[in-house]
Formats: sequence, C-alpha cells, structure tokens
Amino acid sequence: MNKKLNIEAPGGVKQVLLHTCCAPCSSAIIECMMQNGIMPLIFYCNPNIYPEEEYLIRKDECTRYAQSLGLEIVDADYNHEKWLSEMKGMENEPERGSRCLKCFKLRLLESAKYAHERGITAFTTTLASSRWKSLEQIEEAGLFAQTHYLDVTYWTQNWRKGGLSERRIAIIKEYNFYNQRYCGCEFSMRNINI
Repeated sequence: MNKKLNIEAPGGVKQVLLHTCCAPCSSAIIECMMQNGIMPLIFYCNPNIYPEEEYLIRKDECTRYAQSLGLEIVDADYNHEKWLSEMKGMENEPERGSRCLKCFKLRLLESAKYAHERGITAFTTTLASSRWKSLEQIEEAGLFAQTHYLDVTYWTQNWRKGGLSERRIAIIKEYNFYNQRYCGCEFSMRNINI
C-alpha cells in the first residue's frame, strides 16, 4: 500500500460517482478514495472507444479491478455510432483539440445525469489522471456537466499528484492490467503504430 494521500470530496460526502476510462487510469484513484473513506461507484461510460473489442477489453479490466475490491461498476450503453455523429466535422482535430473537449462534455454529462439519478451528489473522472489529456478541458467539461444537474457537484481534482502516478504504475504491474497504447477513439490512433 502506498503512503496515504489525504483528499476530501466536495461537502465531505462519502460516496462519489467515478467516471472511469480504464483500469490503469482508475486504479490508484480508487485506492486513494477508499483509503480516505470515500466509496466510489464506478461508471464506465466510453462510447468513444474504438473498436468495440477494445471497449470490451478495457471494460473487462475495470470490472476485474472493481470486483477485486467489492465495488459496484455500472456499464453505460456503448453507442459508438451516436458518438461519431456527435463528432461530425471534428474528425481532423488534433488531440487536445475541440473534439476532445466535446467528447469529455458528452461523457461527463452522462456521468452527472447518472449521479443525479442515483442520488449521488459528487462526481469526478479518471480522465484527469492521464498526462495525455488537458486538465483544463476536463475541468471545463466537468463544470459544464454539473450545470445541468443542480444537486450534483463536479469534484475538480488533479489525480496526477501526490504519488498517484507512481502508485498507478505499481498497481498496473501487480494486476497485470492490459495497458492501451492510444486514447480510445479511431482518431487518436493516428498518432501511434498499431
């Protein structure tokens, strides 16, 4: 177990909806939350991931980790065609461009909606743990999402600090997680050789 990082969710709540993109990104965050008495409800909402086989591999790894900790994981509907239609006209945007911001807004809006439906008053995302993502875009998307549900607060947290990045690497090795080589959508695959 790593050295405890002291965190507190908005309003000191003890249950948080955690939008999860993959097991490698979420593992240290989940551990940190639990060490601080916060119970995450894991919400796997990633219609951007392509192909569907990749989506299923990442979901299975998240499920395996959640089950090992006795946590609930909710799988949102996978509708990549709808996601593509939302991204129409932004296919050639660079990573960290307007397409990514819109994608974050869509996924975090779904997260806020689900938190609202479950009566959970705070939500956050593992997207903020990735060095490949813009923290500013993620925060903008989270704050955008919370404006649609007045009983839900977006928890702005930099999940890259406090030793979490190092702990993430250790957990990936411990669980032998599948560790993807691209963000998720077919447009992010342009930057790698698969």
